[in-house]
Order: sequence, then C-alpha cells, then structure tokens
Amino acid sequence: MQHLGGRVAQSAALPRSAGAPLYQGNPKPPGRPLQTAVFTLPSSAGRLKHRWSRDRTAPRAPLVELGPLLRPIAGIDVTVIIPAYNEAASVADTIKSLQAQTTPPAAIIVVDDCSTDETGDVARALGVVVVRPATNTGSKAGAQNFGLRYVRTPLTVAVDADTILARDAIECLLPAFHYPAVAAACGFVLPQRVRSVWERGRYIEYLFAFTYYKRLQEYYGKPLISSGCFSMYRTEILGAHNGWSNRTLAEDVDLTWSLYQAGHEVRFVPEAVCYPIEPHTLTLMGKQLRRWSHGFVQNVKLHWRGLLAVPYLRSAVAVAFWDATIAAAVYLVLLPILALLLARPWILIGYVIDAPAVLVPVLAGAARRREIRRAIASIPAFFLLRTVNAVFFLRAVCAELLLGRSLRVYEKGH
Repeated sequence: MQHLGGRVAQSAALPRSAGAPLYQGNPKPPGRPLQTAVFTLPSSAGRLKHRWSRDRTAPRAPLVELGPLLRPIAGIDVTVIIPAYNEAASVADTIKSLQAQTTPPAAIIVVDDCSTDETGDVARALGVVVVRPATNTGSKAGAQNFGLRYVRTPLTVAVDADTILARDAIECLLPAFHYPAVAAACGFVLPQRVRSVWERGRYIEYLFAFTYYKRLQEYYGKPLISSGCFSMYRTEILGAHNGWSNRTLAEDVDLTWSLYQAGHEVRFVPEAVCYPIEPHTLTLMGKQLRRWSHGFVQNVKLHWRGLLAVPYLRSAVAVAFWDATIAAAVYLVLLPILALLLARPWILIGYVIDAPAVLVPVLAGAARRREIRRAIASIPAFFLLRTVNAVFFLRAVCAELLLGRSLRVYEKGH
C-alpha cells in the first residue's frame, strides 16, 4: 500500500494503537557524585553500510506526528527499526537474533533504503515488516526516521543490519525504562567476528572501553554515547527530538548529547550484549575511522555550548578531546623525534607504557567471557589500531577546526 510517500511491504502486521496512555514509571533514580575521569574517543558513533552524502546545512523536515503509543511498560512494548541498504548478506542473522529474544519485540521493521540487492526479499521471507521509501533517504538517520513513522509502541530499538543480539539483550535493557527520566539505554558491544588484525584490534578496544570506561561513565550517570548499533529509546522523546539528526556524521553521538541537554538520562546496561560486524581490512577500517573521527569533532563543534551546562558530560568530552588530540600528537610525533634526537631508543617504550592499565580491564572482561587466549593473542593488534586511530583523529581535527573542510559523506563497508 502507499503510505507517507513510500511503499510498505507488510509481511507481518504492525501493532495498532488502542489509544493507551503513555507509560508512567517509578521515581527518578538517586543521583551520583560528580567527579572527573579520563575517557577515550567513543568507538561506536553510528554504523553505516553504503556511501551516503547530503547537505547538512539544509533544514530538517519535521517527522510525521506519531500516533498514540501502545501498552504500559509491563507488556511487550518494543518495536525494532533496522535501517538497511544492500544488507542481504547479514540482515537475516540480525532478524533471527531478534525473533529469538527472550522478550520478543512487538514488531520488527526493516527499512529497505532502496537496496539494489535482495535485502527486502530476505527480510520479507522471515516474516517481518519491510518498508521502502520512494527514493533513498540519503543517510542512516534518514532511514531510521522513515521507520520511526510506523512505530506505535512506547519503546523503540535501533539495530544495525549487520548486528546480532544476545538472546536476552532486549530483556536486559527494559528495566532501565522503569525510571521516567531515562530516555535511552545501550548495551555492551563486541565484534561478531575476530579474525583479521583489525577485528582483533577492535575486539580489545571494545573490551577495554566497555569493561572500564563505559562502566565508569555509567557510575556517574553519563555514558558518553548510546551506541548506534544497538540502543533502546523512549519513542515519545525520540519523536520530540525529530528522531535522528543528519547534521553530523555521528547521529548517535548527536542524539545522546541532545538528550542530556534536554534533561533526560541515558543508561548503560553491560548485560545487554550485541555483536556487530567490524571492518576486516585497513581500507574498510579507514572509512569507518574517518567517519567516526569527523563525526566526533563535528559534535563537539555543534554542542560545546550546551555541554557546558551538563557538569559531568562536559568534563568527559573535554578530557576525551584532549586525549585524542594532544596525547595523539605526543604519541605520533614527539616520541619518535625525541628518540631520534637524543639517541635514546628506550623512549619508544612510551608507545606501550600504559599496557598494564589496558591489560587489567581487558583480561578481566575476557575472563568473564572465557576468552583469555583470544584476548592475549589480540593485544598486539590493539596497539596497531590505536596508532591508526590517532592518525585519523588528528586529520579530522585539522580538517574540521583548522581548514574548515567538514566531511559530508558517509562511507562504510564490511
């Protein structure tokens, strides 16, 4: 049928509104003390599968008004949106992992963003709702917003089309929304495949970030980002923010910081685990890191004034930005120059001087997953990936802040 300018292939019925009232939860959870901690550059800033470009200076059209939401929190009240462009090879695994959830969603909506492969057919064969816009939306955010128009449940889950969930992932996120102040919640992220040097580097990076930094951020009530590959949102609040924005290359960072500035809370639930496919070659990793780095800098430029009013978040972002610029410059430039000029090769130990600080949380996280051998074998790849990370972030800072050359093109593959 024709609807909202697009085509709906309805293989499974969307939940229909019964005019039920919005969920009213428990009182706001107690606050946490404020301290400053060191954070790293977020390693999940939106995941995209094809080249998307657009003019971010153009005004955003408001979404179609959302209809009444369904059911109280005690019911099955979750709709999943999967934005997909040419994802025939991976979308089936994503859908099957959602259908196997201990708390299955009320609806799974695949937004087939004018794919040229069999993405839509694969999804329809699995009995989910497939919607297809009349033309390509131009971005992951655009595809998600197109799907958001069809959501009629109090909670919305965004899942990338290359990401599978642990069987209880949705169930683990739901309790966070018993607190009405919570607008979003995210989980623990680990690579689906750990084979190439780049996947191994990312495996250690995620183990470190989500075992240590993300838990520390959660302790102080300010997770730096609600991960774009898997997050749950309160639909009413998501609609009030016009969904996901196209104005930066990191729509999940943009949305997370916007929620904080509006007075909402975001939670990190480490028990809710997801497994995205990570870049397995340097070329693909470079595309992802380029987008992540530029997206983070763009969000700092966009939100810095608003961040000043969010005490802990402003400290986290400031330290992350300092660490990713000054520390990266020392790492890439100063250490080798000093080692050469002073004829002191031992200075290069600085490249791995923080290895114990990295290894402790990594091995602790790996032990809980019974993956000690995999972690130990992957540690050298982490230091290689960290060097590549530093190069891309410094290039992004120079381009966005010094040269005024803002990156406007999404480019991602796997």
